[in-house]
Amino acid sequence: MIKTRNEQQMMQLIMDVANHNPEIRAVLLNGSRANPNVEQDIFQDYDIIYAVKNLEVFLKDHSWIDVFGDRMILQMPEDMELYPPSPEMEGAFSYLMQFMDGNRLDLILVPISNLHRFLEDSLCKLLLDKDDTIGLKSLLPASEHSYLVNKPTARAFYDCCNEFWYTSVGLAKSIWREQSIYARQLFHHVIHDALIQMIDWHIGFRYQFLVNPGKYGKYYKQYLESDLYNELIETYRNAELPELWNALFLTVKLFQKVANNVAEQLGLSYPLTEQQYITEYLQHVKQLPKNAKQIY
Repeated sequence: MIKTRNEQQMMQLIMDVANHNPEIRAVLLNGSRANPNVEQDIFQDYDIIYAVKNLEVFLKDHSWIDVFGDRMILQMPEDMELYPPSPEMEGAFSYLMQFMDGNRLDLILVPISNLHRFLEDSLCKLLLDKDDTIGLKSLLPASEHSYLVNKPTARAFYDCCNEFWYTSVGLAKSIWREQSIYARQLFHHVIHDALIQMIDWHIGFRYQFLVNPGKYGKYYKQYLESDLYNELIETYRNAELPELWNALFLTVKLFQKVANNVAEQLGLSYPLTEQQYITEYLQHVKQLPKNAKQIY
């Protein structure tokens, strides 16, 4: 039976590897384990940065990472073609390791010359600095500062509304055509994204833009009003296309609520006329027979 290594064992291993390798000059912890506002649980990853003198020394033979334990699977984004890393990772190399004991270590190797770019993340906690040649001892305590929602501009607000309503028209067409996969992609990856953005701003105003709602609504249960949270959950329906109509109208109703609040906080007028036109259009398309020869 596999026994999970505890936090003390994992951190000891991570630090031992760094201490015994002269190429590794500093160690930083980031992610949820560095976040003082996140409750710890058994599935938290170990997000670690090793600041190294020479990256190529490590990349000649990847087997050096075997010391961290028996792996279930390894991903090296910088070595992938279909899913390359994000541009901000340029100059670094990542080993994303899921171990057989359930632990996960996301290890990023960063040349010392490039480390300053990674220190812009406020969730960085210094664990080791062998020589202080990179000025890490002046690093501020880890905080969520980099992850707080920013107050939207008027342009951003109206862009979000435009994206939501414009795509809703396209979604109605795809549901009528019974393009099941395409319709769900539009719904979950465009319309829901706009809704999530608006909810982020809504939460921002509730908490004076001093909280982190989390990527993809990770902490919504903590920060969103319970009634709105329950309404949001109801929009995630995995049924046949007729049920997608119901999910869309629930989403429209919720978007209107939170967008109206954001507009009021910004001192803007909500685009009610567009909403009325498009909602009527959605209702109309929903009733159209499959053999319809014209829209109206």
